[in-house]
Amino acid sequence: MDFKQFLSVLRRRWMSVASMVLVALGLASALTFTQTPQYESTSQVFLTVGVSSDSDPYTALLFASNRAGSYAEVASSTELAKRVVDELDLQMTPEELSKHISAEVVDTTSLIELSVRDDNARQAQRINDAVTQQFISYIRTLETSGTGSAEVNVRVIDAPSFNAGQVSPRVVLNLVVAAIVGTLLGIALAVVRDLLDRTIRTADHVAELTESPVLASIGYESDIRSSPVLTDLGGFAARTEAFRLLRTNLQFIDLDHPPRCLVVTSSVPGEGKTTTATNLAVALAQTGRNTLIIDADLRRPRVASTLGLDPAVGLTTALVGKTEIHDAIQVHEPSGLHVLASGAKPPNPTEILQSKITQDLINRLRASYDMVIIDAPPLLPVADASVLAQVADGVIVVVRHAHTTKDQLEEAINRLGQVGGRLYGVVVNMVARRAIGAYYYYYYEETAPVAGPRGKAEKVDDKNRGGTRRRSA
Repeated sequence: MDFKQFLSVLRRRWMSVASMVLVALGLASALTFTQTPQYESTSQVFLTVGVSSDSDPYTALLFASNRAGSYAEVASSTELAKRVVDELDLQMTPEELSKHISAEVVDTTSLIELSVRDDNARQAQRINDAVTQQFISYIRTLETSGTGSAEVNVRVIDAPSFNAGQVSPRVVLNLVVAAIVGTLLGIALAVVRDLLDRTIRTADHVAELTESPVLASIGYESDIRSSPVLTDLGGFAARTEAFRLLRTNLQFIDLDHPPRCLVVTSSVPGEGKTTTATNLAVALAQTGRNTLIIDADLRRPRVASTLGLDPAVGLTTALVGKTEIHDAIQVHEPSGLHVLASGAKPPNPTEILQSKITQDLINRLRASYDMVIIDAPPLLPVADASVLAQVADGVIVVVRHAHTTKDQLEEAINRLGQVGGRLYGVVVNMVARRAIGAYYYYYYEETAPVAGPRGKAEKVDDKNRGGTRRRSA
């Protein structure tokens, strides 16, 4: 993973990072603000060594330095704590008090710094004063002097201090450390989640599974349910531009044998293949090409309802001879698209689609139109799309961004290969805006002004109105 991919992971997984930071800050805040504030009083004592005239001064200095380390251990001893408890009549045991006392030798010196912590600043100073005095007294009882020997003297350099600021917990430091730790954990979580994520998110993910190209990336918009068709949108809407790109890319799929019959399907339900097929057909019809869309999803037909047409008459009614095929075809007035709805739901959709009469009908329609788009069921749950792929020139598979897994797409491609179907390309649907990125800069949410009949700028009505009619015989 290079740096650019790493930044892309952070952009996609920023919520993981933010959530870990918030969790870390929450835990740190809970621990910090539930602790009892501690205050500290410090003092310093200095060890000096009196030497006789015949003693070596360096030996005396070395003696004092060595003694300082031992005396620092004495400062937190139970015996010294017992003397302080008795002197101040404290309501704690010597063992408890010794945990609040610490001593440290200042580097390369014979200075000893005594520290006492308590939940009251004044009490910490009071206890430290007693500790300092008892420390000096206790050392004097431990050391004896004789003729020609070094005599250790201890005196106070800094009296016990009063510090009104708490030393523990350190609120700012704790929160800063928690934020840093949370950020690092969040980044690690984001990277791990991305490595374990098997969903389709980029064109590179598609390229890992097939040599067929990504024909278009279609962004997700909140008004997709209320305005699913391109004719419901303005000419400069993001979705309109995406389907124009898809329409353009189809022209370069096979220059020697341009496709005239395409199956649009998906791996599993819920990936937006019906909306994609419908809008692709609308985009083709808007260029003046004689285009027909067939709703061959006989299990869950949605093309007619998406376009606001009658779903009762269509493919199945024409196959059983209840109506002529030209009478079953309807026209979507705003776009001029011809529509063959599914008709009544049959009990055996797969058998109907693989019958010779259905294949003959599709071949007849392909000869009558510039382009025929077939909306087929998903590949993995049923075999319908595989059957239709054998009749059509090629197949477009729709995948849902961050929803369809690589395993699902790979299995769908394998099923097409097993029946000899040709995969023209993949359409990545419902892409989040942040994933599309800068491309949205060129799209306009509002309708664009155009010249009116008098030469003045007018607004294009983004709700193209118009009725629908049946295609005449």
